[in-house]
Amino acid sequence: MQNNPRSKVTDAAIEYFRSLPPKTIRPGLDYIPPSGKVLTEDDLTNLIEASLDMWLTAGRFATQFESQFAAFMEQKFCLAVNSGSSANLIAFSALTSPTLKERQITPGSEVITVAAGFPTTVNPILQNHCVPVFLDVTLGTYQIDVSQLEEARSDKTKAVMVAHTLGNTFDLAAVREFCDKYDLWLVEDCCDAVGARYDGKMVGTYGDFATTSFYPAHHITMGEGGAVLTSNKQLKKIAESFRDWGRDCWCEAGKDNTCGARFKWKLGDLPEGYDHKYIYSHVGYNLKISDMQAAIGLTQLKKANDFIATRNENFDILKTALKGTEEHLILPEATPRSEPSWFGFPISLRNDQPSKRKEVAEYLENHKVGTRNLFAGNLIRQPAYSDIPKRVIGDLQNTDFIMNNTFWVGLYPALNREHLEYTAEQIKSALKG
Repeated sequence: MQNNPRSKVTDAAIEYFRSLPPKTIRPGLDYIPPSGKVLTEDDLTNLIEASLDMWLTAGRFATQFESQFAAFMEQKFCLAVNSGSSANLIAFSALTSPTLKERQITPGSEVITVAAGFPTTVNPILQNHCVPVFLDVTLGTYQIDVSQLEEARSDKTKAVMVAHTLGNTFDLAAVREFCDKYDLWLVEDCCDAVGARYDGKMVGTYGDFATTSFYPAHHITMGEGGAVLTSNKQLKKIAESFRDWGRDCWCEAGKDNTCGARFKWKLGDLPEGYDHKYIYSHVGYNLKISDMQAAIGLTQLKKANDFIATRNENFDILKTALKGTEEHLILPEATPRSEPSWFGFPISLRNDQPSKRKEVAEYLENHKVGTRNLFAGNLIRQPAYSDIPKRVIGDLQNTDFIMNNTFWVGLYPALNREHLEYTAEQIKSALKG
């Protein structure tokens, strides 16, 4: 124990944390969640350290996190934001900047994506008055069907924005080649897939932007939080402007005159010398994180590789335990050339399987095994998207199949072999029942 007041606070927090009864999940007695956070005493003490600073907004912890997470994701720049959904909004909005000239995404531009996904991968397209072009996905991998890319492209196509679903990766070689061929932007939504690799390279490094989420369900957590990543200096500056009210100035919070010419700028119709801190080059937002969130992110990041390894081990345990069910189930497969960072374990009931997904999911929930649908199923069948401007390639047959037949169960690091083997037993029982 140390004697200075700050140390006394953190020492007391450690003592409190260690006094808490351990959280256990007893298969068959306690609910096995499909996802969850894993917090340890260092997360609590770093949170308290940040709160004792009483800086509150983004500060020293946010700066450290951005630097360390950029390095982890093998990128040059990281901008921390308040959610993964905000990360997608900032990344896409940045591509609408007039500073990008002929590559600027404008209202009416088309953006290739998939209908089997999470809404906030698609929402920024609509929020910027662009047109999503929906492709189907492949069963087993649940990733974009790259055979439809050429058919999807038109003279209005400006970008591809798609997620690495459930920690698997989409075919980055094919998508990157397609984007290079037609000079298209690529936004990789990595919210489910932090730490996954394709051809040995980190996901996110293939795109112009990558996005991540730090919601409690994800690989590391801040409670709420997300990040935008890029290695393009121009895109970083634009994204930072959109995140920080749309301002032209790039000074960090609490700092002035980084450019050395704060009162010498002449932009727009403003008078010469107007304070650069209050010049706005974009119609932006305020989507920064607090330093307390970043403090937890820093300690979580130290455990990220262990979390990822445990998730992948749990995937192997569950897939082995379900061996022999392939007559009735489509079990997940890694995309060729990929090293997934599994977020969940997707399962599809085959068309000839008499048990319907709803019945199986209800059976599992009644036996204390948590399940989730594959997010929105088919987005264009959701009430919010029924009348949006869009183009659809083909009949989205696999997407509809997923909507009706697919669910996923958890792999997160608090689970172990006992939980996963119990989960497999209940899945088998549901099929028999």
